[in-house]
Amino acid sequence: MNLLARIAEARGLTLDGRQLEQFEEYYRLLIAANRRVNLTTVTAYEEVQRRHFGESLTVASALYRASLLQAGQAARTIDLGAGAGFPGLPIKIAHPTLQLALLESAAKKTAFLEEVVKRLALQDVAVVTGRAESAAREPVHREAYDLALARAVASLPVLVELALPFLRLGGVLAAPKGSRAAQEVAAAAPALRACGGHILSTERLPDSSLTLILVEKVAATPSTYPRRPGIPAKRPLR
Repeated sequence: MNLLARIAEARGLTLDGRQLEQFEEYYRLLIAANRRVNLTTVTAYEEVQRRHFGESLTVASALYRASLLQAGQAARTIDLGAGAGFPGLPIKIAHPTLQLALLESAAKKTAFLEEVVKRLALQDVAVVTGRAESAAREPVHREAYDLALARAVASLPVLVELALPFLRLGGVLAAPKGSRAAQEVAAAAPALRACGGHILSTERLPDSSLTLILVEKVAATPSTYPRRPGIPAKRPLR
């Protein structure tokens, strides 16, 4: 994990020997499981360090700069559509006090996430099998989190409706986006108004094609949101 160590250092993060061992084991588990479950098309050793682990740590670095993560802070965080665990699990490894929920609808993927959490001996990580539209209506999750993460889950208008119900007032959605980030921000205006969100910042991440969009929850999300499973994606708020 020499490349990852250099990436972390360049982002102002320090990974100790134990953390690098955890990333090494994570890589081995990812490649082994990928033969059975479609987790990622990126499998080369250095590319996983750069794309999956490194970009996740770049997000973590931006969250530190924005004071959304602070050393020793147990921020309550949910990763929506967690898939193979990015960016949530790499951020958890780098920030061990994070209280993390990994939400994923595919049972085969949550089985993989549970195995990673067990093998890496990660504490304060819950793996939840379910859809965001349903989980956001459960009292244990509704307005329960300081931070929501979402990577490659949905366009921002859809993501705002899915994520903001999970956040307390003042909580923040952190969404890395690709080349259409500006268009997604513009298209999300109706969803932001309806769900109580406000664009806090947009930042092009260093050495990356990604832009990190931060959305703060500034007003309560009405109980009508999110709508029934599948509806936000089929009929984004306009």
